[in-house]
Amino acid sequence: MERLWRPWRINYVRNIENFRDEGCIFCSKTKLDDDKESLILYRGDTAFIIMNLYPYNTGHVMVTPYRHVGELELLEEAEIKELMDLTTLAIKAIKREMKPQGFNLGINLGKAAGAGFDEHVHMHIVPRWQGDTNFMPVVGESKVMPENIADTYDRLLEGLNAVLNEA
Repeated sequence: MERLWRPWRINYVRNIENFRDEGCIFCSKTKLDDDKESLILYRGDTAFIIMNLYPYNTGHVMVTPYRHVGELELLEEAEIKELMDLTTLAIKAIKREMKPQGFNLGINLGKAAGAGFDEHVHMHIVPRWQGDTNFMPVVGESKVMPENIADTYDRLLEGLNAVLNEA
């Protein structure tokens, strides 16, 4: 039997309840000075791109407004526009660096809709490859991530910078 080691998950398992105690997971990250440590890839005027610390797939990022808003209809027009503009920017960067075969995009509004954190609207961008969902999540209750999150951050940041320079 092959063993898969995912030591980074232990912090999540041990501290899932503590993440709520720190306040908003999005608002708290923007206040830190180190974007790489915070996993913030890009800061726009009203919204930003941040990597998911516990991704569904390698390259899973989120786009969210700076303003702490839990309902999509409460966003201002500029926030909605930048949410979509940054979603497009992130997709271009991910395509450039990771060559996915597709994407899942989504906003889960409310706990009943599957929102893990429903107090602050955010768009999920999940790159997908044929066969990336296999028996491991079902049988082994594990998701195999083929790349370290810090390496993915560097790749996506390079891709974002390249896309921005092309524009």
